[in-house]
Amino acid sequence: MDLEAVRTFVAAADAGRFQDAAAELAITQQAVSKRVAALEHDLDVRLFVRTARGVRLTVDGQAFLPHARELLRVARRADASVRPGRRALRVDVVNRRTAPAVLLQDFHREHPAVDLDVVTLAVDVADAIAAVEAGEVDATFHAVPAPGSTPPAIRTAPVLDEPHELLVGPAHALAAAASVTPAELAAHHISMPGLARDTEWAAYYDELAAVFGLTIDVAGPVFGNEAQLADIAASPTLSTLVGEHSRYLWPDSYDLRRIPVRGPSPVYPLSVIWRADNPHPGLARLCAFLAARWAPAAADAWTPTWAHRVASR
Repeated sequence: MDLEAVRTFVAAADAGRFQDAAAELAITQQAVSKRVAALEHDLDVRLFVRTARGVRLTVDGQAFLPHARELLRVARRADASVRPGRRALRVDVVNRRTAPAVLLQDFHREHPAVDLDVVTLAVDVADAIAAVEAGEVDATFHAVPAPGSTPPAIRTAPVLDEPHELLVGPAHALAAAASVTPAELAAHHISMPGLARDTEWAAYYDELAAVFGLTIDVAGPVFGNEAQLADIAASPTLSTLVGEHSRYLWPDSYDLRRIPVRGPSPVYPLSVIWRADNPHPGLARLCAFLAARWAPAAADAWTPTWAHRVASR
């Protein structure tokens, strides 16, 4: 099976459009179409349904996707096994909009000689730790649960206590506020559609809601960040919570406001996770860089009770 065709299939499945997959892979859209067509021919199934807005997976495509991901993981491990010390440092940032991606970009600016492979596994902390333990990635960023929940080979260190901001449109009742308290948020609708259950993110927001009496609505279809930003811009009641270091772009006409949440400031506790026996020279540089940047949250900040903030070196 052609691994480049498999890689192209996965990129198209993740992007939902051949054009976006082509941009990610630095190839033409026509090349994406040809690779996918060749793979469909080899498998004798249709993997995608073409629509006016892009592509979506068929039932056969959905069935093949996890196996395709596994094929690529096996290929990466095989490649790394014969190139010790010469491969790129592979780091999972969960989502390229969030604080870990910003931290890793800062690291790259300071250490441009370290070759990086930036990935988004989009999995919870348990699966991310499993990926680190299996050697699929060299490091990942997550909130770490209580000590004793990680395998013996795994090490963690806190890297960022990220404060939250309220994101609202210009007609929202809090739009003119310089800052808001968690208590003030109790009377407002916080929308986070598609928040995955049974993850450390869900545990964080569940405890935040319980402690401060917030209503966080996770129901409804997920149309993506751009659609959510448009809805918030047009609504006098909708809002959401974003990390202080997260990166979102929107048209000037939206006039969205990012309002710090203080008194206390809820912070999301991020740690870097790696294997103790990983010899990659770039990993040591990354950990040293993150340790130098680390500063704990203010004494009056709120963090979840389950988060482990002590480095397990």
